[in-house]
This record gives sequence, C-alpha cells and structure tokens, in this order.
Amino acid sequence: MLRVRGVSSVDALRAHLLAARLAGPIATTRERSLVRYRLFAAGDPRALLGLEPEEDWPVARLVGLMARRCGVSPDPGHVSGPDRIDPERTIAALDVFAERLGRAARRRSPVLLGTGHPHRLLEFYAILARGLSAAGCHVLTPAQGRRIDMVTGFGVRPHTLRYVRGVALIRGTGVRPAADAPGAHSHSPLPVRVVLDAAAALGGPLPELVIGDHGWICGAGQLGFEAIGPADTDDPAVFVGEAEGKVRVAVPMDDSVLPEHYRPLARYVLNRSRLSR
Repeated sequence: MLRVRGVSSVDALRAHLLAARLAGPIATTRERSLVRYRLFAAGDPRALLGLEPEEDWPVARLVGLMARRCGVSPDPGHVSGPDRIDPERTIAALDVFAERLGRAARRRSPVLLGTGHPHRLLEFYAILARGLSAAGCHVLTPAQGRRIDMVTGFGVRPHTLRYVRGVALIRGTGVRPAADAPGAHSHSPLPVRVVLDAAAALGGPLPELVIGDHGWICGAGQLGFEAIGPADTDDPAVFVGEAEGKVRVAVPMDDSVLPEHYRPLARYVLNRSRLSR
C-alpha cells in the first residue's frame, strides 16, 4: 500500500511518482498516444482541446516535443507498449507550477479551477482551491447550474455546470453520478468558455490564473488567460500550447491513476508555494 499523506522531500516525491505510476512506465499506451498525435496533426477538435495551433505539428514533430517535455521515446519506430514519463520532468514542472501558485497567493489573485477528469483529479484541485482561498484568493464560481449542450459519443446531450469544493466540472443532466464519479469526463473547451463569458457578463472579476486540464487549460490559454495544469502523454495539445506560449505550465503525469495518489502532489505544491498550513 502507498502512503498518501504527503511527501516530505524531492526524493520522496520521486518515489511516489514511480510507485503510483504517475511517472515512469505509465498506463497510457504508445498506441493511444500516437492515435491522439495523428488526430491533433489532422486538426481534429477531439485532440485540439480548444487550442488553435499557430504552427504545423506533424506527427514526427509532436513525438519530438513529447519526448522533450515528457520523456516518451523519441523513436518513431516505437509504436506499442506503455508510454513513459520522466519523473524529473514532472518534478521540474511541479516546481514551476508551485511558483505560479505562490505568486497568485501573494497577489491574492482571482483564480478559476476546473477539470474534465473529476473522477480522478477533483481532490487534487480541491486541495489547491482550499489553499488558495485560505491565502486570500477569490476562487471564482460563475455560471453555477448553467446548462451546456455537449457533443458526446451518443450525440448532443445536455449537461450542467457545477462547482464541487471550488472546482468546476460538468454533470450529465438527468444522470445520477456514482459515488466515485462526481462529474463527467470531458475534453471540451466549451465549459471554460461558458464560465469566462458568464464572469465577463457579470462585470468580473476575471481569473488571473486558470488551473485545470484538457479543455479547461487549453480553452483558457487560447483565450489569453494564464493557464497551468497537468497533462498525460496522450494530450499533445497542452504541450503544444506550452510550446507556443498559450499555456504557462504543463505538468507531465498520468491523469488516470487512483484519486488518492494525487494528494501528495497537491501537498508538495502547497509546501513549495508556501501555502501549506
């Protein structure tokens, strides 16, 4: 059993990343990542996550970028098996992530947190939201209860925007979520666009920092908001956004491990940003 109360050092964090398979050999496969790279290169919205790339990103270039930023194999002939994330790259990105959180806390900035991975990452964001709120940041919650029609594998379906412990997510309308699934999995940038439009319509405040994944980080970054968050090896849009200057910090990690394994990362970030009590 892994200890999840926290990590007291970089060495302990590295050990946790590897033991929980957040880094090192991860569950995301090379096959899945390559499919997403091909979709991104073709301009498929499912892989763009709301990003509008300024440059051409053919698959070979994406492989090179992901090798540099995540530590995946740079070999184009490597087409199967588990992907790999270099834990040193994860730690370095978490340190930059923490620095940005600390700056937001010192400035008491308005912040927005949202996730397309609520069944896995909600606890991670909720811990950060609590720390930022305690530091005097305004954790924004515009458009609570707003209906959003989302494209799904079953056609367009109505969803509702909700905030759970300060973190935005979407739920299928008329669907009662399981206890371990507080919201719907989504790659769409539509929810963050709705939230930001609602905040602007109310006269603000608008977030000075957006913390999220998938469409939350790419959608916000595309609109010019400073955005930070985690991304898996099959989410090339987040790393392209970082390379093109639209995403401030992309933290490479597996985004589908058990929820409790993200708690030590949240505690590490709060400690590094001096937000931990």
